[in-house]
Amino acid sequence: MLLLTSGLLWLSLRSLQVGEGENKAEFIWSAWEKSDKGYLLLVAVAVILSHVIRAERWRLVLIPTHNHISLGNSFLSVMVGYLINLVIPRGGEVSRCYNLYKLENTPVEVSFGTVVVERIVDVICLFVIIVASFIIEWDKLEGFIATLPFATDRGFPLWIVLGGVVLIGVGVTAFFILRKNEKVKKLFDGFKEGLLAVFRLEKKGLFIFYSVLIWLLYFFMTYFVVKAFPETSELGFSAVMTLFAIGAIAMAAPLPGGAGSYHTIVPLGLVMLYHLPKADAIAFVFIFHGWQTIIFIVFGLISLITSYLLIGWKNRQIK
Repeated sequence: MLLLTSGLLWLSLRSLQVGEGENKAEFIWSAWEKSDKGYLLLVAVAVILSHVIRAERWRLVLIPTHNHISLGNSFLSVMVGYLINLVIPRGGEVSRCYNLYKLENTPVEVSFGTVVVERIVDVICLFVIIVASFIIEWDKLEGFIATLPFATDRGFPLWIVLGGVVLIGVGVTAFFILRKNEKVKKLFDGFKEGLLAVFRLEKKGLFIFYSVLIWLLYFFMTYFVVKAFPETSELGFSAVMTLFAIGAIAMAAPLPGGAGSYHTIVPLGLVMLYHLPKADAIAFVFIFHGWQTIIFIVFGLISLITSYLLIGWKNRQIK
């Protein structure tokens, strides 16, 4: 995955054509210097606020499992998870549960079940956004999707369908073989408890509100960064919605922090749909993704160190 990410980043940079006597790093840096730092600061605020709300939503879902955790520990674990995701794709989903276990003694299998619920809700929200984007910009998006590598006249390539069938078959077979094992049964029961916790929520409306608010903040992250650059500041609401949908799909790819896929797909969308010069589109994406990554690294490291200190203090108290 890291090799694929590196290859996609290299391809993106390779396609960046700059003027004579100017190198690519200078071109990207000049784009950064021209950006409105006030809007980029608002991006950072939206990032952190969205993850505070995500942490509160996680805390809410864990209540029916009889695990009452603090918002602070939930936020620390969420940010540690996003830090790990920058290195190991989807590794953050497990690491945040393990971090919470060390802080709050919440069983990993239970908290992981609730994380799966969160991801299902996120996929539903993403699907709604994609549908809305297609309704708003159908003519443009139809042509854009046809240019993507996975697009064919008949839909998805056969190997994707066969791969999915094989994975499902292996998973079902493994479950029936191992389900009689006591340790596996305990893990499965805990996972099921976390997975079904959403149906036992006392405040279902609050859970839906948090979910909508998280994705609304994600949208504003895209809106703020579009307004931060002179080349994109004139794009309207429908364009921001479409770029947001394309970016969300790119970030969902199983690559570290969406690196590579984001840098390949989003510039293509900016060039094809809104006729932005290719060099400006690539610079825009590198700065946007880089700025988000810096935020995740800084707050993730702070959360990791804070968690380490709290866990150490907790262990000393027990002794």
